[in-house]
Amino acid sequence: MDRVYEIPEEPNVNPVSSLEEDVIRGANPRFTFPFGILFSTFLYCGEAASALYMVRIYRKNSETYWMTYTFSFFMFSSIMVQLTLIFVHRDLAKDKPLSLFMHLILLGPVIRCLEAMIKYLTLWKKEGQEEPYVSLTRKKMLIDGQEVLIEWEVGHSIRTLAMHRNAYKRMSQIQAFLGSVPQLTYQLYVTLISAEVPLARAVLMVFSLISVTYGATLCNMLAIQIKYDDYKIRLGLLEVLCITIWRTLEITSRLLILVLFSATLKLKAVPFLVLNFLIILFEPWIKFWRSGAQMPNNIEKNFSRVGTLVVLISVTVLYAGINFSCWSALQLRLADRDLVDKGQNWGHMGLHYSVRLVENVIMVLVFKFFGVKVLLNYCHSLIALQLIIAYLISIGFMLLFFQYLHPLRSLFTHNVVDYLHCVCCHRHPRGRAENVEPSFEAEARQSIV
Repeated sequence: MDRVYEIPEEPNVNPVSSLEEDVIRGANPRFTFPFGILFSTFLYCGEAASALYMVRIYRKNSETYWMTYTFSFFMFSSIMVQLTLIFVHRDLAKDKPLSLFMHLILLGPVIRCLEAMIKYLTLWKKEGQEEPYVSLTRKKMLIDGQEVLIEWEVGHSIRTLAMHRNAYKRMSQIQAFLGSVPQLTYQLYVTLISAEVPLARAVLMVFSLISVTYGATLCNMLAIQIKYDDYKIRLGLLEVLCITIWRTLEITSRLLILVLFSATLKLKAVPFLVLNFLIILFEPWIKFWRSGAQMPNNIEKNFSRVGTLVVLISVTVLYAGINFSCWSALQLRLADRDLVDKGQNWGHMGLHYSVRLVENVIMVLVFKFFGVKVLLNYCHSLIALQLIIAYLISIGFMLLFFQYLHPLRSLFTHNVVDYLHCVCCHRHPRGRAENVEPSFEAEARQSIV
């Protein structure tokens, strides 16, 4: 059954006669202007143009190493973006030479944006007319604390526009964590050791920072959609603002700590950073090997085992890139059919932030005691303290979101307070052991507030 995420912000739900008494008929979905697609395209073009301009400046100044790394980060993320859009739209099985050519010259997001705008204008001109081809989509929804099943009729054009939106959401994550994060980290490192900030480099860092923040925010939204695929999810302005602050503080403090640590130890920091990344990269594969499970074959019906392996490797690289700079909000499990753990794994989240906090403290202490004074004209102790406080504040916003602002927090078996109470105090172990596997109905109606 085909599913789309575009449905009315305030759906009028009226019971209708149906074969199933618990199905409620919702109003037909409305299409909205694709601001997200335009913004993602703008970020891609802006970061690409500024990166290429910095490559030109580095080449003109005979700074070969800086030029090589800047160009490499740009090329890798751009190629992965093109492959992502081709995979989501399944262009290899279609006869679209123009689209494939635009992807070949790394301008795939531009032609996709034009296609989405044309589709939107077509829908706008035909507003009020019934489409000849429609499909039904059903999702659960919490209305006044009650779980109901709502059904919508979705036209083919709206489904196509929804596919464009979902493709750009995934593209933004690829660009953010496989391109913008290493690019921003490296440009900050160059700025720190060169003690100058030219305008072109500042523009590149601004584009990269916005891309990372936007990608991390989308990462949370997509994680919620994947975990609760059967539910219609709404995120209000307050929830989005909380996620944005949480992710901005988490990523900026983490990247600044990595830059200061690398500038202090220089080449000696490379083994530590590479080992850190490799541990995250191979962790899902080690669990998959230990489980003895076979490789999943439901990713794409037309894929061979080699194609499936390539997709799994790409997903693992993205997963490692996300977890290297922030929490991925999902736990990758290659042995599962859905490739992810859809449970609310508080232990995985707690372990990630505990390890990252210890790492950040160690790197900050290295900078404080071994950092060269000419790197910065400020007190190293004050900088170290501010970075750790910023990271702790980000954790606070994360706990605030899951405790009070998560759109489906009423489905949690245990909330943040319960988990912290269980870990810190170890009280009532017998009562908790009896409720390890509660029924689905109990889980769906247990409130955390």
